Amino acid sequence: MSSNIGQNYPYTSETEAERAAAVADAFDRFPDLEEKVAAETTPLDPVDPDERWWIWVCPAGDVNDRLHVAGYARDSHALYTICAEGGHTFLR
Repeated sequence: MSSNIGQNYPYTSETEAERAAAVADAFDRFPDLEEKVAAETTPLDPVDPDERWWIWVCPAGDVNDRLHVAGYARDSHALYTICAEGGHTFLR
């Protein structure tokens, strides 16, 4: 069975505050990204402030680019991630 959901291992983790800041930064840098995420995800709310989230290396960008969780994929059982540096989206 093929899938468009990435099955690689996480790079590290980040706090809820770090995740939210990275997502907000990506939305500021790529204005169309927020609309795309809203259309393709369900929100993470409510989120525990002590929650930690996995982050991954972005396969489409530089080795230093990271994928941050932006929501739950609407059509798949997956986390919807965004690259804060390149504006790319991926399922994890």
